[in-house]
Amino acid sequence: MTGSLNFRRILAGLTIAIVMAAIFIADTVTDYAIAFAVFYCAVLLAATNLYSVRTVGWLSAACITLTIISFYMTNDGAYEIGLLNTAISLVAIGITSLLGIKIMAARTAAQVSQARLQQLARITSLGEMAASIAHEVNQPLGAIIASSNACQRWLNFEPPNMDKARLAIERIIADANRASDVITRVRALTRGDAPQTSLFDMNQAIIEVVQFSRNDLERNGIALKLTLAESLPKVLADRIQLQQVLGNLLNNAIESIRQNSRPHREIEFTTQVDEQGALLVSVADSGKGFSNDALAHMFDAFWTEKETGVGLGLAISRTIMEANQGRIWATHRAEGGACFQFILPLNHPAASS
Repeated sequence: MTGSLNFRRILAGLTIAIVMAAIFIADTVTDYAIAFAVFYCAVLLAATNLYSVRTVGWLSAACITLTIISFYMTNDGAYEIGLLNTAISLVAIGITSLLGIKIMAARTAAQVSQARLQQLARITSLGEMAASIAHEVNQPLGAIIASSNACQRWLNFEPPNMDKARLAIERIIADANRASDVITRVRALTRGDAPQTSLFDMNQAIIEVVQFSRNDLERNGIALKLTLAESLPKVLADRIQLQQVLGNLLNNAIESIRQNSRPHREIEFTTQVDEQGALLVSVADSGKGFSNDALAHMFDAFWTEKETGVGLGLAISRTIMEANQGRIWATHRAEGGACFQFILPLNHPAASS
């Protein structure tokens, strides 16, 4: 590659030398009134795309020198006109040289800026991945802490309640595996890997996610309503990723209700097959809702109205849904609160099995 580039530069140098020689000869043998020397400007502009600033500077000096020599060697025409044309040509060569050097400097600065932007993009991507993993792993880690505290309480009983302690340990193991799966899936998302799809029951997936947040629901006095369609066809998607979305929507609903002073505190999960034959899942809450401005930006990365929020949960959810051939959106509820919905296709051969 380097050898090919050097060959092209040598060939371009020979071409420039031949063109300059032709301009010099034409400028010398013609009348003073014909200012062939201005064609050196085209040579200089071409050189700015091939050579360094120093080389262009030397080339500019050569053009100026040849123009002056050609003036003294020309014998035809009015001397005053020749002097004027030569002066104009020298000014044009000088201005072209300065402009060419500035263009080269600007091009170099742009390349440096582009390299820095690429480096910053890589750093930002790493930061986004770290923030995504931290955000998504937070829920199973919270469940692990809760189960650990419960296990400790059961063991401190006299006599220790080994059965319940054993169940708590099983939940800890399950949550640890879930956290590991989340990390694997988030890393796959950042690399653009395809989801690990399988057929699963969306209703069962929702029930599992709800179980992880039972303590939060009870602590905040939130009633949970499950309106799950019977005989729902299985969906072909990445189960872990879809449970990430469900968990994020549930946590957001709990947080919204926690910040709301209304006495009615309820979250409802709904599943159904819509008119187009797709699986429709809704998560509605009686929380504080959101503004129209929030509706326009809530799925943008790092955009949040929460004081301690990161602004990644819904952005990750949208990425997950798109990766699984689905779509997610939000709407206002007429009775107050918010409703998040997503759809997934069911038009695969084994969907109804």
